[in-house]
Amino acid sequence: MFVLQLVVVLLLAAVAGILLVLAVQREGARAATQRSLAVAEGFAHAPGIVKALEGRDPATVLGPEEAAARHGSGVDFLTAVNRQALRSPLTLPGRADHLLPLLAGRTVTERAGGSHGSQYRAFVPVENARGTVVGAVSAGVTEKSTYGIAVRGLPDVLGITAGAVAVTTAGAALVSRRLLRQTHGLGPDEITRLYEHHDAVLHAVREGVVIIDASHRLLLVNDEAQRLLELPPAARGRPVDELRLAPPIAELLVSGREAVDELHLAGSRVLAVNQRPLDRYGLPAGSVATLRDSTELQTLSGKAEAARERLSVLYDASVSIGTTLDVTRTAQELAEVAVPPFADCVTVDLAEAVILGDEPGGTDTRMLRIATATATATAGVREEPTGRTPESVGFLPDTPEARSLATGRAVLEPDLRSAHGWRATAPECGRRALDRGLHSLITAPLCARGTVLGVASFYRLESHKPYEDDDLELAEELAGRAAVCIDNARRYTREHALAVTLQRSLLPRGLPEQNGLDVGYRYLPAQKGVGGDWFDVIPLPGARVALVVGDVVGQGLHAAATMGRLRTAVRNFSSLDLPPDELLARLDELTYGDEDEETADLPGGMVGASCLYAVYDPVERRCTLARAGHLPPALVLPDRTVEYLELPAGPLLGVGGLPFESMDRDIPEGSEIVLYTDGLVEHREGDLDDRLGLLAGALSRADGEPDEVCGAVLDALLPENHDDIALLVARTRVVPEDRIACWDVPRDPAAVGRIRTAVADRLDAWGLPEDIGFVTELVLSELITNALRHAEGPIGVRLVLDRRLICEVSDGSSTAPHLRYAEATDEGGRGLFLVAQLAERWGTRYTPQGKVIWSEQPVPGPAQGREGR
Repeated sequence: MFVLQLVVVLLLAAVAGILLVLAVQREGARAATQRSLAVAEGFAHAPGIVKALEGRDPATVLGPEEAAARHGSGVDFLTAVNRQALRSPLTLPGRADHLLPLLAGRTVTERAGGSHGSQYRAFVPVENARGTVVGAVSAGVTEKSTYGIAVRGLPDVLGITAGAVAVTTAGAALVSRRLLRQTHGLGPDEITRLYEHHDAVLHAVREGVVIIDASHRLLLVNDEAQRLLELPPAARGRPVDELRLAPPIAELLVSGREAVDELHLAGSRVLAVNQRPLDRYGLPAGSVATLRDSTELQTLSGKAEAARERLSVLYDASVSIGTTLDVTRTAQELAEVAVPPFADCVTVDLAEAVILGDEPGGTDTRMLRIATATATATAGVREEPTGRTPESVGFLPDTPEARSLATGRAVLEPDLRSAHGWRATAPECGRRALDRGLHSLITAPLCARGTVLGVASFYRLESHKPYEDDDLELAEELAGRAAVCIDNARRYTREHALAVTLQRSLLPRGLPEQNGLDVGYRYLPAQKGVGGDWFDVIPLPGARVALVVGDVVGQGLHAAATMGRLRTAVRNFSSLDLPPDELLARLDELTYGDEDEETADLPGGMVGASCLYAVYDPVERRCTLARAGHLPPALVLPDRTVEYLELPAGPLLGVGGLPFESMDRDIPEGSEIVLYTDGLVEHREGDLDDRLGLLAGALSRADGEPDEVCGAVLDALLPENHDDIALLVARTRVVPEDRIACWDVPRDPAAVGRIRTAVADRLDAWGLPEDIGFVTELVLSELITNALRHAEGPIGVRLVLDRRLICEVSDGSSTAPHLRYAEATDEGGRGLFLVAQLAERWGTRYTPQGKVIWSEQPVPGPAQGREGR
């Protein structure tokens, strides 16, 4: 191709050179003629030429001037003749017929042969002032002289020709190179075959191809596109608007916008259309579109979409159903997850035993409707408004629900108008349901672990297609998943009820009678699970009262059982009248030993328990407290000032090996000691210090009886989804000074009588009966005598009249007396035996200074009425 282009260029250059030479020659001849004419005219009109020609010897006169003019003008010859010479044919060279025009006064130019070859000549007449021709001037240039002009222009011609050849050759080379690059080195034959194959492939593929130009005309269309769009044979070149295409497809082709697998209806076909603009590929403006027949694929896609929607419903069900362990909420989640993707209305009916957490039994078809969900206003489907008691519903034997319960399989009712059994169950509700558009039903039993828990009913409106057999499987799958979650919730409900029952049975059923504290309390079990929080109020000797709160780490039956053991242990240890720190140490040893035995098979074991033990003495107006990993108690003074008692924290019970410390605090009368568990103040969205601040604020604002204070605190702080909460508010009382009597006993046996007399006088002043005085004197005589004989240090006697008459004898010895049973011949050993027989209770209490032996006796009714103070 390049050689052919080069040969053509050279030929064109040669022809152009020849033509250029010829043109130069023609131009030289024309120039020679014009030069001859101009020289002749100039000489003919020169001054003195007329006079010289009218003279006798013009040749002599004009000879030098002719030579000078010929030499200066570049002509080959210049001759001036007079009229006589003009008349002679021999005077001027050339043809004779040129003389007549000269004589007539006209100029003559010609090309003629001569002695020097061809010449270009001009003859100009010379006229005098009267207009008479007196002579003529002849000038000429030979043809040889014009060759010089052509020869002088030949280098330029050759240079221009060479330049043209070079430029043309370079352009041809560039064009050839680009053509080779664009054709990938293919030759003409290969390009021809490629085009033929491209054309064959274009019309053989089963996908339509359409190219539209910028003016929306059809540039190219293959056979498949012509078939799919049903185009006429002469469609190419016509505007798209004239092809009578389906409006959506015509709009897409005219718009030229980009499209990816857009589905459009063309007659009975569903076409998937892809379109791209051509200008992005460097081509003229326009667009190329491909069309694919997706009718069958769309049918399969519809089935796949239905399967995808079912999988989506099942996925949503697996995520949404069973988020809580509440039977009612789980049933409601089933109803909500099926609306609207699978049903327009859903009802869930469960056996009453399931709601209570019991195992359902029998084949009773009466159930409670506990959940409904609707996508539209279909309240006529025997719905139960939220917040009301679930409605009891029953199903006749030939209803879809009854058949579903009997067979354990889902039942399809495609047309509810012909379902006479369903309509007969509740005629009015059924009529309203049909009036509002419900027309198709699937009922699926809720079966889990071989037990039928209830039935779920799925309804569809007339705006949706009726249920088909393929929908039964999805309904059964939904019901099956929900049934497992409902059964789990039912089991949890049963276990939770058992745990709560156990927990409440282990807690105090009422407060004991005592005068030291006015107590109010609240106990709230955990909303999720069962915890191990507990509290107790324990009367102690000497009118003292013990307050206890504790919290077992963990939840469940094990935590509740551990709580019961701890509460029992605290009561047992408190009967020994141990100080708070020593009692916690004993409790820690007990818990540490129980942990090794009881939690060996439990996952993770029991981490421990916290406990706060406080003893309030209304006589001394003092409170002794110790805690084991528990939150500090709050003290509300009579002016409603609140402070937290910073007593040593101590380790959790069950850790073992670490000591506990107690703290004494004088408490003004009318103050409130507030004990609580962490469920009241700990919250995942609040800081503990902030919650303690809220508690202090609530206590400072609360007023009234302790029970009212408890209510105010819970109203202010009760969190959502709370753990176990135990709250104890104890308002302090004191024993009046006139109900307390104290004596110091000298270490003299004779002092016993004086003490008995003083005691008798005080009992008379208190108005107690004589029999109580006799017993009291006898008891004190025995206790004082024992102290004088066996104890060391100072001896003191104290009488306290509270609900009971309390007699206390203190000494500086830490040795405790022992009850003995004396033989018939023994002279001693009967003192404590008599005390035990005469007093209602007796015992020993150790103090930092020694010990106190005490006894209690009941007093008549008027004395007991003092607890109402």
